[in-house]
Parts: sequence; C-alpha cells; structure tokens
Amino acid sequence: MDKQYQQLIELGKYLVKYGYARGSAGNLSVRLDDGNILVTPTNSHLGALVSEELSLISIDGEHLAGKKPSKEFPFHISVYCKSEESNCVIHLHSTYLTALSCIKGLDPKNVIQAFTPYVVMKVGDLPLVPYYKPGAIEIAEEIEKLARNHSAFLLANHGIVISGPELWGTCYSFEELEETARLYFLLKEHDVQYINETELQKLKKMKKNG
Repeated sequence: MDKQYQQLIELGKYLVKYGYARGSAGNLSVRLDDGNILVTPTNSHLGALVSEELSLISIDGEHLAGKKPSKEFPFHISVYCKSEESNCVIHLHSTYLTALSCIKGLDPKNVIQAFTPYVVMKVGDLPLVPYYKPGAIEIAEEIEKLARNHSAFLLANHGIVISGPELWGTCYSFEELEETARLYFLLKEHDVQYINETELQKLKKMKKNG
C-alpha cells in the first residue's frame, strides 16, 4: 500500500480514537507526489477507511479512482491551488471548535484572541468563513481568498479546516487549536489576561521563521 494512503487511514483512526471525529462527519485529503489529490469518500467513517475506496481526484476536481469523493472536496482544492506549501487538509466537526463556530460576534479576521502563545506559533490567526450549507461552492470561494495567508479557517456553524505541509504536523496543530477552543470556554466567565501586541509580534515572527 502506498505510504500516503496508509497515513491517511492511520490519521482517520487516530482522530476517531481520541474523539475528534464521529460517524461520517469530516473529511481528509493529501496531495500526492504526482499532483493528484487523495480524499476521503462521501459518507465515510474516518475510523474505517479502506485503501481501495479512497477517492483519487485531479487538481481540477476530476474523479479518477475509488469511491465518490466527499462533497466538500472543492475547498480542499482551493487550499492546494493557493498554498504551494500545503500538502494535506483536515476538516473536522470537533466539539470545541464547532461550538466556537456557533457563537455570535466573533472577530472574522481572528476568532480567538491569543491568551497562550502556542496557537500563534503553530497556526497564526484563525479567520472565520461565513455560513454556507455543507458542500456549497461558496465555502471553497471564501477559503480561496484566505488560503494564501492562512493555514486554518473556522467555518461558521460548521467546524474547522486546517492545512499544512504534512499530515501529522497538521494534526498536531489542529489538536492545539481544539485545546485552545476548550480553554476559551473554560475562561469565558473570567477576566482573561491576553497576550499584548508586542509579544504577539514576537510569536508571529517565530512562526514565520519556523
């Protein structure tokens, strides 16, 4: 079995094992060495992916092999087209980030004001994509506007999309985001000390420099 196929299957099992994915919610993809995209099939359980059933599509969205791809594959393509360094995309309806996506009055440019350094270092700003029904082409269009300068996007009333150079590093960045969203709710009734702008710029520089 090709290594990237196996990694996608292992990641799906990991996400289900630790409660980040349930049922057929969410989808994953990876850009292959030949430029085509491997994406989880529509209505697939991320914990029970099968190599020969994984969907293979071209960067133009043509279905090449495997089962029918997730209806949300267009926004995966948007990321790959606008971000050369992105080789994988993870989309989940994880508990805390999805709950956060349902709150009114979020800053559309960055939904989580930094109170710990780690999300800033791993992800940077987290912009909000307006609500559209799952699979709507408008989601892909909105992400296309953001993907050159951002690696993660919160879909309003829906969930998280995050991309990166490789699957496991992207997964760890997702986990940092999910934990930060959990802390957001724990701190919601408290007087939070946020990181000041001078220190934020230092953290962003660290992210930029790797």
